[in-house]
Amino acid sequence: MTFVLTILGILAAVVGVFLLLAWLFRRGENLSRYDTPVDPAALESCGDPDGPSAGHAGAVAAIEKLRPQAEGLSRGGMIRFARQFMEDIPTGRRFDCEFRPVEAAGVRCEWVLAPGADPERRVLYLHGGAFIAGSPHSHRTATCRFSTVARAAVLAVDYRLMPEHSRQDLIQDCQAAYRWLLDHGPHGPAAAQRVYFGGDSAGGNLALTLSNWTRDAGLRQPDAVVALSPLTDSTYSSPSIRGNLATDTLISTLFGRLARVPQSVLTWMFVLDNRIRPVDPLVSPSRGDLSGLPPTLLQVSESEMLYDDARRYVNKAVAAGSPARLQSWPGLLHVWQLFYPEIPEAGQAWRRVGEFIESVDAESA
Repeated sequence: MTFVLTILGILAAVVGVFLLLAWLFRRGENLSRYDTPVDPAALESCGDPDGPSAGHAGAVAAIEKLRPQAEGLSRGGMIRFARQFMEDIPTGRRFDCEFRPVEAAGVRCEWVLAPGADPERRVLYLHGGAFIAGSPHSHRTATCRFSTVARAAVLAVDYRLMPEHSRQDLIQDCQAAYRWLLDHGPHGPAAAQRVYFGGDSAGGNLALTLSNWTRDAGLRQPDAVVALSPLTDSTYSSPSIRGNLATDTLISTLFGRLARVPQSVLTWMFVLDNRIRPVDPLVSPSRGDLSGLPPTLLQVSESEMLYDDARRYVNKAVAAGSPARLQSWPGLLHVWQLFYPEIPEAGQAWRRVGEFIESVDAESA
């Protein structure tokens, strides 16, 4: 009996240390105070009063068919599944953009040029895919549309992926590509006249992180930032992470089981994978200093798991005096903008991105 009690005592101590360290890893600013809008004018609800379109319903049905294939996969199997899913997104689509592979300071990238794109206007685009999947190819819909609406040359970064590489590795790739972009265009060495950041989901996280980095490093800041359904808080503690699990068809199909993992276990998984605390602003831009940032637009679905990540980021940025705004759509997929032109709401969102860029340009003229 004494032996059993000793073992139980040791186990209890180990669990206690495990829970304490997990709490310390995610200890930081309480972002719930940014659940209340600082400036209601910065938040715009978009979409059709009659609800999502028939095209959107078709996309949801197609993704739902993939759910049985994703269930029960090992971690390695899920990574392979996610990578193939992302690469298949543009299959069968025809683009009016030109795509050119290029190496930017040792980082593989792709130039994307819509007809009439001004090579002195440049976008650094960072694809999504949960940091484990995605590529310039998988996101050609997004980069071609961005080039079109911004009338700019888009540099899509093929940053290294996890888990083969660290989170810091892929951030360094994005930083190197940006430094190169400032002095190189699609036709060779040339200074950029206008520079914008764009990204979706994990790439939105990177775009917002790089925006902070340019300010802190004393580099030229982008003229504007556009983040589509971005992850802004790597503690995964915003209410919609679990509250919208049932309504987020895309993320729940690919990664939904993670939302059911206890917070302490999720924290340890993050620390072991990333070798960094989840509250560090390098991986959680909403937990950094959001003052002195350029005009920033976030688009998000009110039904997705990252809804509150976007809402809290904008509210905190506005409170810090930065010109940020949020456009939200009810009932849509995570990063529905990738499903253009099948989903009419994707076209609406891209038009609003173009209008945002145009307004920023007009204000600086």
